[in-house]
This record gives sequence, C-alpha cells and structure tokens, in this order.
Amino acid sequence: MSNLQTRIVTAIVLGAVTLLLTWFGGTSFTLLAIVMGAAVFHEWVALTAPRQTTFSRIFGWVWFALTAALLLWGASASVTIGVLVFGAAFLAPLTWSACKGWSVAGLLYAGLPMISLSLLRGDEPFGFTAIIFLFAVVWATDIAAYFNGRAMGGPKLAPRFSPNKTWSGAIGGAAAAIAAGVLVASLATPPGNFIVPVLALLLSVIAQVGDLAESWVKRVFGAKDSGRLLPGHGGVMDRVDGLVAAAVLLYLIGAIFAEPDVPSAIFFGM
Repeated sequence: MSNLQTRIVTAIVLGAVTLLLTWFGGTSFTLLAIVMGAAVFHEWVALTAPRQTTFSRIFGWVWFALTAALLLWGASASVTIGVLVFGAAFLAPLTWSACKGWSVAGLLYAGLPMISLSLLRGDEPFGFTAIIFLFAVVWATDIAAYFNGRAMGGPKLAPRFSPNKTWSGAIGGAAAAIAAGVLVASLATPPGNFIVPVLALLLSVIAQVGDLAESWVKRVFGAKDSGRLLPGHGGVMDRVDGLVAAAVLLYLIGAIFAEPDVPSAIFFGM
C-alpha cells in the first residue's frame, strides 16, 4: 500500500470515529477532545525534549489532567480556562531558564484546543453544527491544499517553515473551505448570510497558519514528523495542527459574540 493510500485509509477511519463521537456529543465528545489533547501534549513533550525538565514534564501532565477533570466535571468555561492559564503562568518563571517557554507553550497548545472543542460541542442544539462546520472547513482546507498544491505547484508559501507548501495550495484550500463552510451552514441556517464565508475564510487562514507553526516547531527540533501514532500522517500533531488553531479561534469568536459557556449559540444568528 502506498503512502497516499495509507494516508487516505487512516483519514477515513479517524474521520468516521470522530463524526460518530461528535454525533453522540456530551461526555463521549469531551473524552475524544481529551484523548486528542493528551496525544498532542505527549508528542509535544517528546518533540521538545531538549527544552523539557523532569519538573516541567510532571507538572505539565498533572496540570493537564486537572484541566481535563474539570471538563469532565462540567466546570464553567471561566474556571476551566482560568485553571489552565494559571498553571501555565505558574510554570513559566519556574522553568524559563531551562525550557525557554516550550513547556508552557505545550500546555497551552494541548489544553486550549481541548477546552475549545469540548465547549463548542457541549450539549446544545447548535453544538453539533458548530463542530461539523469546523471540521468541514479544516478538512476541506487540508485536502484541497494538498492536492491543489501538488497539481499546480508554483511559488512556495513559507519555505523557511515548510518547503512543500505553495501559494496555489493555500488559495485552493481557502476556496474549498469557504465552499464547505457555506454548504454545512446552509443545512442548518438560512442561506445568504455573508458571515458564513467570512468565518470560513478566517478559520481556513488560521488553520494554515497553525499548520505552518507546527512545521516550524518540527524544524527547530530537527524532526520530520511529530510522532508515529497515525500511519501515513506521522503523529497526531501532524493531523490536527490546523484543527487546534481553528478550534481556539472559533471558540473565541463564539465566546465573544455569544456566551463563553455556550459558544455554539453564535450559529443561531448566522
């Protein structure tokens, strides 16, 4: 089986499981978000091992587990996010000389998307729509950027961070994301709202920025992949690098324009 075929099979299996748990929502989806966050944190700690200490590893895992427990318990958004941020702020001065912020960045990089995804889904009627919208935009960006970039080539997007990504791929990914976002939103909300394509574009751009940022981290530490958990994709971070960034942005938008505890309520007004 070629690498592309392995990549497609892995994506289909993961996509099916993810969509099923998204449909269930509640604790099932929160557990999915926690497992994803834990895998990301594990790979981050392993990847940045030269900038980790025994204390930063132990404290990071303890604080990540505490944050996950608060999510499962159903604590409010302000409490859960506040505890995570407090832990990162507490860790920063204690580890800065040895870790230079990498331990703190990892805790936030794994924890904030975990919280964002769980709160976006919640148990609300529009939680499912919010997550499917997010998935559609990010997945369309990823798939279209990959195939459009390979087919058209052209100028590199950011060769210092990721030598294979092109402007043609980025533009194709953004166009596909807008189409996917409009399609998903039209199934749940009245068509014709200009906010939908704008939001899809913003999420696509931030997803691609997240992809580039993860590539930059790997280059800093001389790694090709973040791990080997996913056949054809490398590590979990390699698979969700765009999703984690887009999830946090969508949560922030929902928290600002709707409610921090029910961010998916923003879809009522779309």
